[in-house]
Formats: sequence, structure tokens, C-alpha cells
Amino acid sequence: MSIELGGEACGVFAIYGHPNAAELTCFGLHALQHRGQESAGIVTSNGTDVFARKGMGEIGDVFSDARMLADLPGHMAIGHTRYSTTGANSVANIQPLLITFRGRRLAVAHNGNLTNSQALKGYLEEGGAIFQTTSDTELFLHLVARSQKPDFTAMIADALPQAKGAFSLVFLHKDGLVVTRDPHGFRPLALGTLGDAFVVASETCAFDIIGATYVRDIEPGELVAIDSDGVHSSHPHAEVKPAFCIFEFIYFARPDSKIYGENVDKVRRRLGRQLALEQPVEADFVIGVPDSSNTAALGYSEASGLRFEIGLIRNHYVGRTFIAPTQGTRDLDVRRKFNPVRGVLEGKRVCMVDDSIVRGTTSRKLVKMLFDAGAKEVHVRISSPPITNPCFYGIDMPTRSELIGAQLSVESIRESLGATSLGYLSLEGMLSMHSLPDTSFCTACFSGQYPTPIEEQAGKSVFEIAGPARP
Repeated sequence: MSIELGGEACGVFAIYGHPNAAELTCFGLHALQHRGQESAGIVTSNGTDVFARKGMGEIGDVFSDARMLADLPGHMAIGHTRYSTTGANSVANIQPLLITFRGRRLAVAHNGNLTNSQALKGYLEEGGAIFQTTSDTELFLHLVARSQKPDFTAMIADALPQAKGAFSLVFLHKDGLVVTRDPHGFRPLALGTLGDAFVVASETCAFDIIGATYVRDIEPGELVAIDSDGVHSSHPHAEVKPAFCIFEFIYFARPDSKIYGENVDKVRRRLGRQLALEQPVEADFVIGVPDSSNTAALGYSEASGLRFEIGLIRNHYVGRTFIAPTQGTRDLDVRRKFNPVRGVLEGKRVCMVDDSIVRGTTSRKLVKMLFDAGAKEVHVRISSPPITNPCFYGIDMPTRSELIGAQLSVESIRESLGATSLGYLSLEGMLSMHSLPDTSFCTACFSGQYPTPIEEQAGKSVFEIAGPARP
């Protein structure tokens, strides 16, 4: 993976109706660890009170002892693993966020990014709201607390239409859960069962680890309440056109997950096959950049007839370079994370398949690494189009000046990487690899076509932040 800027906003998990709710949530968060390594937390309820534990670091750091889970009793729980796309990397921003108001407690965990957060915060502060965090997730709690509806489900439904952008949310109160997804469905969210218990997660791989069964996706704009009376669904938003994040298929989601109704592994293989058709190359073999690009590399191998080899070994004790919190950490991680297999590479023409390039820093180092290991040629093939615009829905790419695809032509990018050749998948080819209509996806980072209005940020207009697409 050659993204080095920031990260996608987190993974969420929820369970209702199981005596080991905290333990199962911990396992579910382990499966979602790839979505954020910055902090983690779990909030539980036994129907009488609410309990919480949160901390900085990965799941194993925050819940390093089984006794920690014993302090989280209850038959329901929500959990979160975080990378900060909005709000600082600080203890105050660790989710789930938990508040007390009108004698009741409410917790929330959020995957996504709001596009009207500054306007909402200004509106709430004018009304006397005092914010404890810099995360846009806190906005949901303020909006809910202002509602005069009679119960939490109604209050949440009343609050949600005021928020714009991407949000997959799991709420917990002492009597049950409320889970919901924004009307465009930017971020995935799935519903499953485990015996008589109900489970919700950002990806279905979290179901697999605990033995739960996938039932269906939470629909875009749907609100689902889960309590002792069962599961109740409603749609508090006006219906809009779907805008599923295509980048979930390209990189974020695990290949063993099912999102937006299709298996990630199958889509990535199709991307690789299409890439081979559009960008063929004369080479001795194909390698992937482990782990997120392996499946696309296999697809490229199948369609091209070039054999697949293991040319890079990944150290799995180093986190994903994309979601490391600082650029200094990312630079170090690239060197620690990958090591070339010299016996495979020496004297060979190598086709290296990766899923995307943002800044180019990692790709440049990988190309040099392969040449230093004795490769005769290094042909880079990317299973997505050039990224030319920032994402405001949960990917930390704030300005076009940081995107190599927005600044340089493909040939200039090739020169910058030091590669023998460079080829990207076309936008049309990428969108043809899924069973849903092309118009179901958000492609703003590739096309500059944003599904929702984007507010001005830090005194800059959206045009200054995003800029026009490069010709």
C-alpha cells in the first residue's frame, strides 16, 4: 500500500444480548484493527448501569489483561478502534464517547467524517454548548441532548438529519443499542447474529472471528434500534443517491470481508485482471505489495499469464503505513515494514502491483528497494486511477498539494518513483468491477465530483482545498 497521508476514520462494533459482550467486542475490534491503531475503547451496559474502558494504542495494549474485561459487565457493548481524521490524537478524543445528561447515560462510536462540522459546532456554541473534545463525533451527542423527543431512539432520529457527510454510528444506552448509517452510505456497516444475540460491525470479518452470521447491511439512511423487544428499523432521512466509498474495496476493507453486498477479495481480483488488460507489461513475474495489494496482484497474474511471486516480505508486527499517526513514523515504518526477497528479484524484470499512490513516498522507496535487491526492471501497476482530490468523508487527504497525482502527469510520476514504467487502472475500468451500478459509488478522490456540499475550512474555500482536477 502506497498511501502515506493519514487514515480512514476507524472501525466500530456493537453487540446486544450476550453475557460475554465485552469479551466478544474485544475480539471484534481485533478483527477491525486494520482500520485504526491510534486508540481503542469499549462501553458496556448490564441494563442498570454503564461501564467504560478506553486507552491509547492498539486493542492488545488497551485490553492487555482479561481482568480489564471483567470490569466491563453487561449483555450489550459498543467498541471502537480509531485513527483521527477529525480531531487531535489525544486521550479526550478516544471513543466511544460517553456522556450523562438528564440523569441518563449515552455512548457513541463513529466511523466517518462530517462535512458540516464547523457550521454545526458554531451553531451549538452560540446556544451555549461546551465541547470537551475536538472530534466531530461529539457533535452527535450535543444534537441528541438538545432533542425534546421522549426516548433515545426518537432523539437520535431527530438529531441525525442535521449532520451532513459520512457517518456509521453505534449508540449505547442502558436499555439497548441504536445503530445507523448516513443516507449516502459512505461507510460500510453490517448486521449479524450470534445465537440469540445481535451484532453490528464495520466489516464482516469481525463476525467471523466470534462465529457470528452475516444477515445484511444496514441500509443507507437506516436507523436500527436493538433492545429487549427485538430489532426495529426506520428511515429518518430523505432518500438520496448512494455514494459508497470505492476506496473501501481498493484498500481499506480486509479481503475476507463482505461490504456493499460483495466480497472484497473478488472485487480486488477483478481490479487486478482489468489492470492487466489495460496496462500489460513484459516482465518475468508479478509481485504484490503485501498485504492489501496481494489479491489485485493475483488477479493481474491470472489475466496476464505472468506467474505470481513473493518479492516483498512484510513484517506483521509493524502497523499499516497509511494509518501511522505521524509522517516521521510512516517513513520509519516503510523501512521496517518491508524486506525484499533478493533470490527472487535478482536479475529479473519485476511487475509490482500496488493498490494506490497518494504522496508517492512509499512507492519511491519500494522501487529503490527492488532495484537495490538486484531487479533488472521495475514496472509499477496501480489497481486504481490517480488520486487527484482530497476526501472529506473519512480519509485524511486535506489538500491537493499533497497528492502526487494532482501535481504531476503519469510520466512525471514514473520519473519521480524511479520506475521503469507506470500504469494506472482507468476510472471506467475500476467502476466496472462491481455488480452495482457505476453511479452507486463515491469517486471524489479520483474525479473531484463530491456527492455532498463541502463547507469552507480554516478560512479556505473548497476550491482552494480541493482545487480543479488536473487536465
